[in-house]
Parts: sequence; C-alpha cells; structure tokens
Amino acid sequence: MTDHAPLSDGLGTIRSTRLLIFKAATFVALGLIAAATLLILHPSLAAALLLIAVWAFCRAYYFAFYVIEHYVDPAYRFDGLLSALRFLWKNRRIR
Repeated sequence: MTDHAPLSDGLGTIRSTRLLIFKAATFVALGLIAAATLLILHPSLAAALLLIAVWAFCRAYYFAFYVIEHYVDPAYRFDGLLSALRFLWKNRRIR
C-alpha cells in the first residue's frame, strides 16, 4: 500500500494535482463544446456575442478576486464567487 495525499481535505478543497488538472480540462472542454455548438447553430451573430460574454465574465471574475481584495478591503479573503457576492451585498452602502 502506498501513502498518497488525500484527494480532498474533507471540506471540499481538492488537494490532488491530477484531480485539479482534470477539473480544469473538464471546464475547458465544456466551454469549447458550448462555444462550438453555439457557433454551429447561429454563426452570424454568435461569434461576436460569445467574445463579448467571455470578455465580460473574465473582467467580472478579475474584479471579484483582485480589485475587491486589493483595493476595496485588503483584509478580506474570498473563497469563491458566492463569498465575493456576500461581501458586496453586506457592504452595498457607499462608505
């Protein structure tokens, strides 16, 4: 019996490098399949809308995890998009 690191810590945090790579590859595959399907079904407008959607979601993700953490409240550490949304909801008043 070999001694391997556990796949997760029991709290949902993945510790296995192979599992993390598989998860990332799955996300990329799903994105490619969805984009290809959209482009095949509606090629005229889909490419532009898809490009705008991907760009906008990337910027929103950047905002949630970099801008808020580094400029709005450097002491707060986010653990996901729901955490960022909770923070924004609780701090929705202008300071």
